[in-house]
Amino acid sequence: MSVKQNKILIFGAGVIGSAYAIKFIEAGIDVTMFARSNRFRTLKEKGLQYNEKGAVKSIKVNVIDTLQNDDVYDFIFVTVRYDKSESALLALKDNQSKNIVTMISNSSGFSSWLDIVGDRLLPAFPGIGGQIKDEILYARFLPKIIVAAMFGEISGLVTERVENLAKLFKTAKLPYTINKDMKAFLITHSVSDIAMLGALYFDNKIIDQKIAGTRKMAQKITFTLKAYLRAIQKAGVAINPSTSKIMLKCPNLILDFFFMLWLRSKMVKDMMLPDYANSANNEIVQLNNDLLKFLSQIDVTP
Repeated sequence: MSVKQNKILIFGAGVIGSAYAIKFIEAGIDVTMFARSNRFRTLKEKGLQYNEKGAVKSIKVNVIDTLQNDDVYDFIFVTVRYDKSESALLALKDNQSKNIVTMISNSSGFSSWLDIVGDRLLPAFPGIGGQIKDEILYARFLPKIIVAAMFGEISGLVTERVENLAKLFKTAKLPYTINKDMKAFLITHSVSDIAMLGALYFDNKIIDQKIAGTRKMAQKITFTLKAYLRAIQKAGVAINPSTSKIMLKCPNLILDFFFMLWLRSKMVKDMMLPDYANSANNEIVQLNNDLLKFLSQIDVTP
């Protein structure tokens, strides 16, 4: 199958879906976005608006708000938050497309997702961040050495569809890594999100910026991160990537200092505290609850 023949659907028009749509469209790939309500109307009327080096640009995108079962795509990218994952997959349950790429966090494995879409599931994780403000996308594409898109079969095999997905990313000049243990990677990454992003939201509200930058908050992240990493190891989940094991060996004082710098960073102050931490709270809560449930089934507690 030629990459140029690929027809893809991006199910979810938030930061991740919008950023990938731009890159794929610019690479000449046939892209359709699925969106609802105000986001659908904005994309229909104004195109996909994004910030590039301080200038607001717009790119035309094919957008739908209804998906028929016989609307077949080579790949469907599901780019919703974890707390919306099952409802999104249920909407795709009877669609006849063969490859559903879930670019979603996951803290407990794929059983419930497989029950819905079966072996069409191809787990992945995005290598993009950012925010949408006033309908304009502000995307952050970080170097591959820091973060890249991850994808791979649940079995760990490098199949034809994984290779075709890799070609798609190459065509769009997007960094990626084929990971042979996506379950371990996603659970490990969820632990980091639970520890770090969970610290930004406390007692049903976003924490004050002054409190956010204190050593006490940094110590909370360090304690939670190490406790959860040890717990998943005890549960038989490999820490993936293996470099994350450094966190366990690193002295608390050094980690506290690192997290204190992160909490005081411009990214946290200007983006995560006012926007991301609030909207992401439901996702973090569910990731945490599902991870604890997964661990309890193996009689492990953090």
